[in-house]
Amino acid sequence: MKRAILTALQRTEDYVSGQELCSWLGVSRTAVWKVINQLKEDGYEIESVPHKGYRILHSPDYVTAEQVGSLLRTVWAGGEIHYFETTDSTNNEARKLAEQGAPHGTLVLADFQESGKGRRGRAWSAPKGTSVMMSLVVRPSLPPERASMMTLLMGMAVSAAVRGLCGLEVSIKWPNDVVADRKKICGILTEMSCEIDYINYLVIGTGINVNLDEFPEDLRQKASSIHLLTGEKVSRAALAAFCLKKFEYYYGRFMETQDMSLLQEEYNDLLAGKDGAVRVLEPGHEYDGVSRGINERGELLVESGDGTVRQVYAGEVSVRGIYGYV
Repeated sequence: MKRAILTALQRTEDYVSGQELCSWLGVSRTAVWKVINQLKEDGYEIESVPHKGYRILHSPDYVTAEQVGSLLRTVWAGGEIHYFETTDSTNNEARKLAEQGAPHGTLVLADFQESGKGRRGRAWSAPKGTSVMMSLVVRPSLPPERASMMTLLMGMAVSAAVRGLCGLEVSIKWPNDVVADRKKICGILTEMSCEIDYINYLVIGTGINVNLDEFPEDLRQKASSIHLLTGEKVSRAALAAFCLKKFEYYYGRFMETQDMSLLQEEYNDLLAGKDGAVRVLEPGHEYDGVSRGINERGELLVESGDGTVRQVYAGEVSVRGIYGYV
């Protein structure tokens, strides 16, 4: 009921009467009053006016299930939400829930991760109350070899949400980073449970640097935050909700063809370093080339000096001008 009342208050700038809430939820005025007081105790500034009702004046910067859920405008993404003030990793929590049968669209949120993970086992962390840390469980009817494209979809969703909500120009460093001003503001880690011919579930972990004020010295040339780049504080819950809305859209377009063909042009418009120099880092082998965008399978096309075009399915790719690669 807490999320439902918060949703009703968030969706209008006008007053919502206690009677409206009672009729909608099928509860007593006393029950509504108790929830309103709980929200006030949680830090929400709510105005109560006799014969008018309740109106939210200010919402704290929370990423709780109630706050994010109240802002969602999705069909299935975030239908079930689990929030942890502190956890080791939202991906770990999401995998546990998925193994227990959590439905498609289940979302895990945290305010702080003790053991956040990036690609290739790297650590990722951020101070409490500064970032969006979320993991989404999806159960697509896809062959496992197509799962990696889910990372590309989330990259597009984050990019669209950051541009739309914050007005910040961003690009995507293939396959899993969103960058602004040549620095990383978001990383995405997709993990999979599968059989030979089908996917049990995917967990798409997304970490966005939102309101961080500073970074350790060894990261200042590589990472930034929306706040540092815009000078504005951003609602983390609103950004998370916007990301999920956009992901749901891109997921639907992707599933029409089960590849990137309907999204390929838009993705390539966002691709950092397209038609520029890149270095592909594969185990025991590195080579330079020119990025020619992605194909319909989400592979990065890299043209070598002799005109040969290779399809890069996975691996590290350095883009000239980003993260210090010159």
